[in-house]
Amino acid sequence: MWNSLRRCLFVVLAGASSSVFAQAVPTDQEAAIRDGLKELNTEIETLFEKTAKTQKIDARLRADIAVYAKGVEWCLQHEEFFVPKNSKDGKTPYGKLCLDAIKAGKARVQELASGKPDWVNKTGATIRGYVSRVDGSVQPYALLLPKNFGEAKSAQRWPLHLVLHGRGGERNEVRFFAEHDNKQPKQDVTWIQLDVFGRTDNAYRWAGETDVFEALKDVTRRYRIDEQRITLRGFSMGGAGSWHLGLHHPSEWSSVGPGAGFIDFYRYQKQTALLPEYQHKTLRIYDSIDYALNMANVPVCTYGGELDEQLVASTAMVERANELNVPSKLLIGPGVGHKFHPDTEKEFMAWHLERSEAGRTPYPGAKSIRFITHTLKYNKCEWLTIEELEQHYEPTTVEGGVASGLLSLKTKNVAALQIARDIADDVELDGQKFELQSAAENLLPGVYFVKEKGKWEALDYNESISFARNPSLRKRHNLQGPIDDAFMEPFVCVKPTGKSVTAEHQAWANATLSRFDREFSKWMRGKIRVVDDTQVSEDDIADKNLILFGDPKSNGVMKRVMEKLPVVWKDNVFEVAGKTYDAKTHGVCFIYPNPLNPSRYVVVNSGHTMHDKDFKASNAWLFPKLGDIAVLNLKDESTVWASLFDEDWQLKPQ
Repeated sequence: MWNSLRRCLFVVLAGASSSVFAQAVPTDQEAAIRDGLKELNTEIETLFEKTAKTQKIDARLRADIAVYAKGVEWCLQHEEFFVPKNSKDGKTPYGKLCLDAIKAGKARVQELASGKPDWVNKTGATIRGYVSRVDGSVQPYALLLPKNFGEAKSAQRWPLHLVLHGRGGERNEVRFFAEHDNKQPKQDVTWIQLDVFGRTDNAYRWAGETDVFEALKDVTRRYRIDEQRITLRGFSMGGAGSWHLGLHHPSEWSSVGPGAGFIDFYRYQKQTALLPEYQHKTLRIYDSIDYALNMANVPVCTYGGELDEQLVASTAMVERANELNVPSKLLIGPGVGHKFHPDTEKEFMAWHLERSEAGRTPYPGAKSIRFITHTLKYNKCEWLTIEELEQHYEPTTVEGGVASGLLSLKTKNVAALQIARDIADDVELDGQKFELQSAAENLLPGVYFVKEKGKWEALDYNESISFARNPSLRKRHNLQGPIDDAFMEPFVCVKPTGKSVTAEHQAWANATLSRFDREFSKWMRGKIRVVDDTQVSEDDIADKNLILFGDPKSNGVMKRVMEKLPVVWKDNVFEVAGKTYDAKTHGVCFIYPNPLNPSRYVVVNSGHTMHDKDFKASNAWLFPKLGDIAVLNLKDESTVWASLFDEDWQLKPQ
């Protein structure tokens, strides 16, 4: 943990970000900010080293301090001293925000050194931090404790509201601190509130999505949270995030409250021309309109202003829900645009508080479900886990329920699934009946069912153990692609130490790694981990996705695995799906199960496939641009060919 925090604290300041809004630190404040940051880092270093041997300080409290230094460092690194549009004197407030963050960090150092970290149980909002498993970065969130928190009984479990912020454009860590730190709760707040940072403005996609659940997990470790009473809500970009997270993870929330958030790409961006197939299909990962059926599994109350262009998102979702005979509630703020009407907001909150009071159905869960997905990334609902699909990015449904001890389910596009044995005595899958509670020798919490030639088969204990290991190398959860999926879990970038087959290919690979480093830092607020190919450890192979740059001649790890990857290299050419390309003029990037550890990915010559222009344009553009595999022209990085692997990680010939 200390090493991860240390990496966050001592970052070599990079060059200016490409953001069009970027502005350098004001000259009259620069010395104070840089000197103050240096002092804060020194104080943190001294405190941590004094306690390193005794381990008296909780690692979570260390993150609560380190997050202030990280925020100031990133503000400096990316020159994010924005001048508000309504500034009368043309000056930036971000210099003061940095100085305030330094002051707050120093105060916490003193509190922790004295053994009295007062912020831990302080009512109102305070800034907290955690170390992300994705990249080892320290990430912030804000936590609000209600006024009666200190009066509660020690055994009390608290309801929680998880709130997603809107797109700030100029939001970074230090502004997030200022928006929340020391904010006092309203008198009628009777819940703990978690406001996530989400790695800033990405609509809670990719590592931004992981951030939501990492922050939530950190809170549930610190405080007694009633996990059956978690309300998810947000407005604008936070509304889009609420649709996305609420419907992709419908069993996590007591209710979902999206306000004025987009739900699809084409309509929101007014696009009439279809994207290429490898992009069009992967829109179904995030287009929430395609997951409307999941409102059957979680109560949803959505809101929009009467005069707001984004009201159409709420009305479209409710219309789709009505078509599917799924309950939902729509509130419209009279006479207002892109904001809450105060009276309607009261009604909105009252509705969600009522659902929070009722809570979700306790274990083993609801007796009936109507679940849809289009990818194994989102494959769970109550007691059901979809393990394999017949075809990715096609509508995949499981619907049914329990009556008189029999669970009856109808499925579509499902190749394998798992059902918790405690939900019923027996199960009927598409008309075929099986024992459930006594299946697999009654030794596993879940029972696997696999479809072979159109017929379902129940797996016994040994078959279940073998199936879980995925010996056939099928697409599975967190092993389904596309390329960008690799960066939602722990990963390490592996750079080559040898000489490439061509200078042009090596220059492209190096530039790709450099761009990924810069863009991930700017847009995902972390620092990618980079090691030489000679320094990859067994722990890296076991625990992380390997992101390999170069070619089999220059990168030793790539050489080890290339024989089992879907690209054939020979001298200075490579073959993909039956077609040969010159490595002097072309490059290939792809994702695939790692032959050294098939439960993790290997990615070749790619970071995120969306870039600066996509992050600047709109969060709706943050969808995969290259599918699972692509061949690029090295001259201008145009896509020559791209595709998606099938369920067996195979390609059709070009």
